[in-house]
Formats: sequence, C-alpha cells, structure tokens
Amino acid sequence: MPGMEVFGAEEKKEVMDVLETGAMFRYNHEEMRKGHWKARDLEKEVRKFTGAKFAHAVASGSTAVTTALAAAGIGHGDEVIVPPFTYIATIEAVIYAGGLPVFAEIDENLCLSSEGIKKAVTPKTKAVLLVHMVGAAADMDSVTRVCKEHNLILVEDAGQALGAFYKGKSVGLFGLTGAFSFDFFKIATAGEGGVLITNDETAYKLADNFTDHGHDHIGNNRGMENHPVLGFNYRISELHAAVGVAQMRKLDMLIRNKKENKQYMKDKLSRLIELSFRPMPDPDGDSGTFLNFFLPTSQMAGDVMKEFAKDGVQGCNYWYTNMYHFINQWDHVKNLNSAAPLAIHHFGPPQDYNNLDLPKSQEIIGRLISLGIRATWNKDELDALANKMIGAIQKVVNA
Repeated sequence: MPGMEVFGAEEKKEVMDVLETGAMFRYNHEEMRKGHWKARDLEKEVRKFTGAKFAHAVASGSTAVTTALAAAGIGHGDEVIVPPFTYIATIEAVIYAGGLPVFAEIDENLCLSSEGIKKAVTPKTKAVLLVHMVGAAADMDSVTRVCKEHNLILVEDAGQALGAFYKGKSVGLFGLTGAFSFDFFKIATAGEGGVLITNDETAYKLADNFTDHGHDHIGNNRGMENHPVLGFNYRISELHAAVGVAQMRKLDMLIRNKKENKQYMKDKLSRLIELSFRPMPDPDGDSGTFLNFFLPTSQMAGDVMKEFAKDGVQGCNYWYTNMYHFINQWDHVKNLNSAAPLAIHHFGPPQDYNNLDLPKSQEIIGRLISLGIRATWNKDELDALANKMIGAIQKVVNA
C-alpha cells in the first residue's frame, strides 16, 4: 500500500485547507473557499503527470470505469470484451451500464491479449474494456491494432496502473477514455477516489455532466444550470481530493522507490531457476507495483503460498483462489445474481459463464504469485523478506 506509507504533513495541509473553509463540495460556493479547489487541483496534477488533455475526478475507481464506459457511449445491449483476471468492478461496470461482458483470454503479461480479443469478437461486439493489471501496461501495439481492425471502441481500466506507461505514453490514453483508482490500496490514494482521463473533448464533457446528475456546470448558480444528459452522483468530495493532491505530488518518488525495491527482489528471486517472471512488453514503463512470478505448476504455486503462510511471509497474492480478482470465484456473476433485474437478464448473457473455455487464463493465473512492493522498505527488510521467500519456495521445489 505505497500511498498510505507516506502520509504526512503534506496531506494534512491539503485537508486542513478544506476543513478550515468548510467547502467540502467540489462545485460552487466561491465565497467560502478562499481560493481552494482541491478536485480541480487533483485533475491538474493528473493531467500534468499523464499528459492527458482532460481529467475528471470522481468518487472511486469503480465510478471512474463506469464513467469511462458512459463517456465512450457504451451501454444497453452492447457486448464488451473483458478479462477474467481483474478486480470485479470492471465486470460490474459493464453490467450496470447495461452491457454484456464477453470474457477473453489473457497472456503471461496478465492482460487481455490480441489473440484473445480476436477470438472473442462477434458481429455484436462494440468495445474492449482493457485492464492494465497489477501495475503494468498491456501490449498496446497489438491490442490497438486489433481494435482498429474490428472497429471496436477501446476503454482502459488502469485502476491498478497509475504511473504505468507504454513506450512513453501513459496508460489510459490509448483508448477513447481511461480510468484510474485512488482507493486506499493504490499507489497514490485519496482514501476513496478515481479519475477519468481522455484526449477527447466530447467524452470529457459527457463525463463532467454524467457524474453530477447531468449538470452542465455553466454559470455560478447551481440551481439554474442546464442538464444536457441524464446522470448520477459520482462526485468526489473536496476532502478526498485534497489527499489525492498531496499524493500525486509524491508519485514520482513512490514509483522510483518501488521500481528500485522491485528490481532488488527480482534479482534475489532470480537465483531460483524454477521461477519465471512476467514478460512485460515495455519494462521501462512499469509502475513497480507488483513483482509477478510463476511457478512451474499451479499445485506448486498453491503449496508455496501455504509455506509463505507458515513462515510469516506477507504481501503475496495468489489470485487463483482470490475471491474478487479472478473469475473462478465469481459465482454471483456466473449466475447473474442481482438485487433487481438488469439488462443482461433481458438480453441473456453472450456466453455460458458457468462453462467458459479459458484454458490459457486458468493455467497462467494458477501458476502466478504476486508480491506487492512497498516504497519504504529498507535493505535489511528486503533481505529478510527475500530470504524467507527463497526458503519457502525451495521447500516446495525440493520436496
């Protein structure tokens, strides 16, 4: 959890700016603010860091993805290609937009592959919701090529990948719209929050309207604003945005430290010939969030995680049995359990979600272990962790 690792005076100062004025609402109330506009400041910092023409802050990463779909025109009855390995919010966003998720294969880079997308395309496919998983970019050359070949709208869920780039370009800017998360567990956190980015002015204006009940935000009298579209309340508060502002200003440092610590751990674990590592198409663009490595078999990966638990190794994720990041545990999605009828109940799912044929994804995630990288580890902590991990892995591979 790198962001919260470095909470300090900077975050307190930004929050106190808001508390001392009482202006917690992101719009209007100029007379109270004393010049403080934290949501605007957060959007400015994100634009500066990513190079995006437009950024719009919202209440969460989940609402950022939902907004990204809406601003891209994805909705009722549209088939959207999605990965089986992602945070569940990706799938929820499609379903609650009225869309129909179509699951496709990932590759060892842990993101949707161009081959997987090709195989999943049907005449009804409208979009690809690409997820840049665990801190690094997908192979954007091949993915964008396939999207263009099939005339598909590309939307990017970069919830776990703020700070990741592909050949010098920020993730989130390859498609029509992109989304980041600022929740408590992310590289930069606002406690809760998210940001949509785009280079398309029309999409930005739709996002601005959509996330505040359709308000056009023209003029200084909120009660007299026009409403070009239907919307909902996805607004970020000034308090959350204030924390995000301070965190964005620490992002370069966080990424630098994490990449250094990740490389140190990778060098240590590379001594184990049984391990292989995530093959990223652009290693330089990695955000350093996770060190992802593979065991030869899923049985060995599961056994290693058991040894980690015995030896007190913390911070590792085994997504294969994780309840909310891999499709195997998503019974509520497979059975379309919901509080009320949804569009997908009317149209019917485009696949049999209980009998998906995704052997490559199953094999890859079954062998994968991900170590979350902290920005504040010192050398002694790194060495101690590496030694524990190596010892646990050796017990399994030598058994």
